Amino acid sequence: MHHVLPQVFFDRPTVEVARDLLGKNLVRVVGRERIALPITEVEAYDGFKDKASHAHKGATARNAVMFGDAGYWYVYLVYGMHWMLNIVTGPHDYPAAILIRSAEGVVGPGLLTKHFLIDKTHNGVRSVLTEGLFIEESGIVVPPREIVKTPRIGVTYAGPVWSQKPYRFVWHKK
Repeated sequence: MHHVLPQVFFDRPTVEVARDLLGKNLVRVVGRERIALPITEVEAYDGFKDKASHAHKGATARNAVMFGDAGYWYVYLVYGMHWMLNIVTGPHDYPAAILIRSAEGVVGPGLLTKHFLIDKTHNGVRSVLTEGLFIEESGIVVPPREIVKTPRIGVTYAGPVWSQKPYRFVWHKK
């Protein structure tokens, strides 16, 4: 049986955690149904200086969970219709999170949350088995040669330096 990733997995540098999430299973349990797919694409948002991060200008009601402990879900709505799923990383009071963009066969963060039945009720919830939404070891080891690093998508507002940071990690199976 696969084991749920512990909080210490997420309590590390954000870019390192982002890369390490590729191939891990995103799991959602609803009643007797279990949905589990390997993560194939993520984006890191790392701290106060990251102008693409919601936390760049400080804590708000929306982003407060980013300032909390690692291993909690940060879920927010974009365009009034798509929920975005992020996992908080790093130390308490250091606002960082990773957007889960895609899982095997489900491409795009809005489609991912629809597929996994994720909404605002998951915001601020720990990534643990008892909550029914968590990340687990899959047994898959993604070779470094299959990881492509690119700039994040849709963050031109962050300026040339931060919009071009190679904080997007995509698993391209060879």
